This record gives sequence, structure tokens and C-alpha cells, in this order.
Amino acid sequence: MDEVLGRVLVVDDDEVIRQLIAVNLSLEGFQVETATDGQDCLERVNSVQPDVITLDVMMPRLDGWMTATKLRADESTKHIKIMMVTARAQEDDKKRGLGIGVDAYLTKPFDPAELIQAVRDLALAARTPTA
Repeated sequence: MDEVLGRVLVVDDDEVIRQLIAVNLSLEGFQVETATDGQDCLERVNSVQPDVITLDVMMPRLDGWMTATKLRADESTKHIKIMMVTARAQEDDKKRGLGIGVDAYLTKPFDPAELIQAVRDLALAARTPTA
């Protein structure tokens, strides 16, 4: 398979969730890297150069809210598509994510097909030049 659908950085402190997301996306043709928390994400994002980041909210060291805020504030990462994948399902949480500039919001437990479609849509948008 020559065509990679996009690069995804999967960020979650739960190893089982991280691997579940990574395996599902890899099987669909995405190039996947993983990070264990927000700090790990920020340390690796420039070397990975992902099209999409899936980001949990509740993590040690640096939570998803602060990670997304830092990604949006940095000139070298503000263009990366961010999808929150979290158990935080309250409307206020979704509004907070949108306020930060998150591109998509998926709540756990999630349907793997829904995750794949959302990442596919974001990766396509990331690779489509804007006028």
C-alpha cells in the first residue's frame, strides 16, 4: 500500500485505549504514532508532523485542554487538526473544546467506525489546500 491516508498522533494515558485507536487507524491506512500524555505530545509533535491529533482530556502532567491550547498558540502546530477523544461528555466540555479550536469531539466509549470516519474527514481537510 503506497498511499498513506495521513499521519495521526494518538494521545491517551490509557494504554488499552491508545492501542485500540492506533490499531484501528493503522488498519485503515493511516501512519500512526502514539504519545502517553499532553507533555509527550508536545515533545513529539514537530518530529511526527501529524495531520491529525486524537487527544484525551484527563491525563497526567498536561491535560488535553492545555495541550490543545498550546498547540493552537504555536505557529508551527496551529494548523494541525485536533479531535478530542474523551469520557468528558458534558455540553460544557464540548463548548470548551470548540472555544479552544478543537476540530472534532468524540466521546468514550466510541464506535471505531465513527472514529475512523472522523479522522479520515479531518485528514482530508488537513491535506486540502485552502483558497
